[in-house]
Amino acid sequence: MHTPHVDSPPRPPRPPHHRPAARFVGVLAPFSVLLLALVAVEWRPLTEADGDISRTTHRWAVAEPGLTQVCRILTDWVWDPWTMRLLCGAVALLLALRYAARWTAWWLVVTCAAATALQQGLKAAVGRARPVWPDPVDSAHYAAFPSGHAMTATVVLGLLLWLLHRRGVGRVLWHTVLTLAVVSVIGVGLTRVWLGVHWPTDVVGGWLLGTLVVTVAVWAHRRRHP
Repeated sequence: MHTPHVDSPPRPPRPPHHRPAARFVGVLAPFSVLLLALVAVEWRPLTEADGDISRTTHRWAVAEPGLTQVCRILTDWVWDPWTMRLLCGAVALLLALRYAARWTAWWLVVTCAAATALQQGLKAAVGRARPVWPDPVDSAHYAAFPSGHAMTATVVLGLLLWLLHRRGVGRVLWHTVLTLAVVSVIGVGLTRVWLGVHWPTDVVGGWLLGTLVVTVAVWAHRRRHP
C-alpha cells in the first residue's frame, strides 16, 4: 500500500533582527582585523598619516592652551573610562533593583567587563608606542592601540542607547540622549588625538571594536529576550 509522502514541517524563519546583526558584524569584523593587522606590522602609509595628523594637532594644542585645558577636563573626568564604567554600574543597579531586570543588568556589566578585557589584551599584544613630544600637553601610560577612552565610551553609551530605545521613550528625550552620546563618543576620540596621547588610528580602532562589541552583545540579548 502506497504511503503518501508527508513533508517535514518547515523550519521557523530566523527572527529578522538576526540578519542585520550578522551583516553588520560581517562588515565590522574585517575592517577591525585589517586595521589591527596594519597597525601591528607598522604599515608605513598608515604610520605616516598618523604622524602627519598628530603633529598638526599637537601644534594646535600647544598654541591653544585654553582649549587644551577644556579637552583635558573632558577626557579625564567627563569621558574617562572609569566615569563610563560607573555609569554602566549605576544603570545595572537600577535595572536590577527597580525594574527586576537582573539578567539584563548582568548582561550589561559582563559586556563592559569583556570589552575592557579585550581592550587590555589587544594593547598588550600589539604593544604600540604612544606619541612622544618634546613639549607634551598631557600624558598617558600603557600601550596605545586601541584607545581605551574611545572603545569604552562606544561600548557603554552604545549599550545604554539600545536599552533606552528598547524600552521606548519620548521623541525629545531620545534625540537629546542620542545627541549627547554621539557627541561624547566622537568628542572623546578627538580629545585623545588633540592631547597627543593617541594616534588617530588608535581612536578609529577603539570606535570599530567598541561598535563590534555592542553589536554582538545586542545580538546575544535578543537571542535570550526576543
